[in-house]
Amino acid sequence: MISAMKDAVTSRAAQAFVNKQIARYGSVEDLKIDSRSRTVEISCLLHGETSPLHVKVENYEVESSGTKKFLTVTRISASRPWLQNLLTDHVQGRRVELPSWAAAAL
Repeated sequence: MISAMKDAVTSRAAQAFVNKQIARYGSVEDLKIDSRSRTVEISCLLHGETSPLHVKVENYEVESSGTKKFLTVTRISASRPWLQNLLTDHVQGRRVELPSWAAAAL
């Protein structure tokens, strides 16, 4: 139960964070993090699209290096083939430093 509450709070914070990052391209309608299964589900509506796109991070890893934490997406899928290719090429396998609020939650 505590894990589910933590994930709900983290999901809302992550949604706000991602919305700021992609505001030029569209908005995140829903974002759900399941830290226990290490998955993330995202639904977003990009400018010019008539229906939402869906992205699922099927697995991620969090690792520490000194005082910093990093996230690596190891498997990801998307509802559109072009987006799947873009995410595979530019997101999957890349190590990204986590903001402090996310590092504490994941």
